[in-house]
Amino acid sequence: MKLGVMIGAERGDMARKVGKLVSDIEWAESAGLDTAWMPQVPNDFDCLTMVALMAAHTSRIELGTAVVPLQAQHPIALARQALSVHAMAQGRLALGVGPSHHWIVRDMLGLPYEKPAAYTRDYLEVLNAALAGPGDVDVENDTFTVHNPTVLGAEQPLPVLVAALGPVMLQIAGERADGTVLWMADEKAIGGHIAPKINKAAAEAGRPAPRIVAGIPVCLCANSEIDAAKDRANRILAEAETSPNYQKLLDRGDARSVGDLCAAGDEDAILARFKQFADAGVTDLSVRLLPIGETRDELVASKYRTREVIGELAKAVR
Repeated sequence: MKLGVMIGAERGDMARKVGKLVSDIEWAESAGLDTAWMPQVPNDFDCLTMVALMAAHTSRIELGTAVVPLQAQHPIALARQALSVHAMAQGRLALGVGPSHHWIVRDMLGLPYEKPAAYTRDYLEVLNAALAGPGDVDVENDTFTVHNPTVLGAEQPLPVLVAALGPVMLQIAGERADGTVLWMADEKAIGGHIAPKINKAAAEAGRPAPRIVAGIPVCLCANSEIDAAKDRANRILAEAETSPNYQKLLDRGDARSVGDLCAAGDEDAILARFKQFADAGVTDLSVRLLPIGETRDELVASKYRTREVIGELAKAVR
């Protein structure tokens, strides 16, 4: 199992955030992590632009998006942007995409959110054709009519990962993509629902075994602080109550909140939780550092202690 870290969506002024992104990615590469994942938060930096910035300050680490909402741009435009960034990153982009949630697409952007799975299937047909260039992209389906020439193409493979939680989306991800990017999925949900369905779909489509990227919060702390870590995760990361997609996924596992997904405790406890995800079928773990403390200094110290352990555990889970 590969170990990666989530970077981005930090509070602060624009100039400070740019410097923070550079500092964090330089740490991730020097710590030996396999991948850094940039979330696309609705009110924050563009995640593909973040990848381009981080690519300029690294040479080895894979850089992924988790995830680009499909409805926000035409598939030809996304392909053009992704191929450009992939070239800047010297072939290190992993393009995570997804249909997002109704409260982002419909309520924030004012765009339709009917039949997101069918939209994703049609979108991927155009996107995959464009990423396979150079050449003519000629696709006509229920959503898109595209006849667009392109001179762009990926010299190195550009994996496309789809945020897929339900059976239909997992079928689409297995048939038309290189894997899935997850949030709010515990070991039971992955081992009993996600991994079997996406692996079966990929095998039946004649595709390689898909990547399964699971995002979880992680906090190095004393046993007496585990409940505090879970409570903090629920305060700052909770999304299930506004996202029916996450609620359905939680019903397939044992976790009832993002706090339950948190790998918290000492180094041995965190490693044991990582191995449980690997045993469930996870190929890539995406760690969301979760510091705890009452003051800013305590939070910073907690973050750096957790970072140090994550760097050591990257060697242990491979």
